[in-house]
Amino acid sequence: MLRERSSRRRMASSSTAAAALVVAALLLSSSPSPAAAAAAGRGGELRMKHSDGGYSYNRTLAHIFVQYASAVYTSDLTSLFAWTCPRCQGGTKGFEMIEIIVDVENCLQAFVGIAPDPQSIIIAFRGTQEHSVSNWIEDLFWKQLDVGYPGMPDAMVHHGFYTAYYNTTVRHEILESVRWARKTYGRLPINVVGHSMGGALASFCALDLSVKYGSQEVQLMTFGQPRVGNPSFAAYFSDQVPRTIRVTHQNDIVPHLPPYFCYLGEWTYHHFSREVWLHETIVGNVVTRNETICDGSGEDPTCSRSVYGRSVADHLEYYGVSLHADSRGTCQFVIGSTNTAYGSILEVDRTIIMTRYPQEWHAVESI
Repeated sequence: MLRERSSRRRMASSSTAAAALVVAALLLSSSPSPAAAAAAGRGGELRMKHSDGGYSYNRTLAHIFVQYASAVYTSDLTSLFAWTCPRCQGGTKGFEMIEIIVDVENCLQAFVGIAPDPQSIIIAFRGTQEHSVSNWIEDLFWKQLDVGYPGMPDAMVHHGFYTAYYNTTVRHEILESVRWARKTYGRLPINVVGHSMGGALASFCALDLSVKYGSQEVQLMTFGQPRVGNPSFAAYFSDQVPRTIRVTHQNDIVPHLPPYFCYLGEWTYHHFSREVWLHETIVGNVVTRNETICDGSGEDPTCSRSVYGRSVADHLEYYGVSLHADSRGTCQFVIGSTNTAYGSILEVDRTIIMTRYPQEWHAVESI
């Protein structure tokens, strides 16, 4: 059975060209000074610092987690569920899928499963599809802080990021899958990963799970994610999800968005920590690949903020791994007609759910 869904075309080329001029102006207004950029250019070293609570960046784990962040872009859901897709190789061997959720209306995709190494529950969120990423980047410039985060005074986020996680079927299904996994496999730690928009969703998911299960039970690693809230939200997030690594790459444009304006106080977007900036330095004919562990502010001026960040290409590759859709359409998926790996396929509110655990348990536990 073949199922395909495509999102609407969003902008004409003329409006894109006009928006590009505005994009350039905003980048210049929110970028660091030339002095800061020059300071970063002195790099070449690998700076290692421990973050709050003794949690530190683990390069080996990063190379494993980025493969999950790549695999979730797979449009062939049958091979993804069976973990036989081309991206389901390398350090993720032995992964056992529990559930795949595809919100067709909102073009969202995520999965939950069990990893043998590190032995844990893995939750991965797909980012924006490659063919719509330019339009999405333009939209990021205009996103306003317009929703107060529940239970946290002064913390604000953008409703688009917030509702994509909290007000869709995706959240409910992920929480049910995590509950079933911990009941079936024991009290395993939870690792949440995501790239681009998927990183924003992964952040809200990690916060949600940390409040539910405790901050030491949940680890978050994102790649090229945008800012999602204001300084108060960033501080609250860092306190609730201290086991967080936010990886950025060279001149990736997305971590610079929505723009950060230090003079706006609580009315600007602000990253949470801890950033790890992947970048190259060139001295003569020698190219050095650096992984800089940034400070705990979330807005370290010597890391990705030290460059203007205008590259879409740097956004689509991390650690040499491609992070974009494997299909030409903007929101496509394929389900094979014969597969016994999953227990059932459900369709709820225009959301496709492929699950391993019994449908009876799913129905009873959802009541």
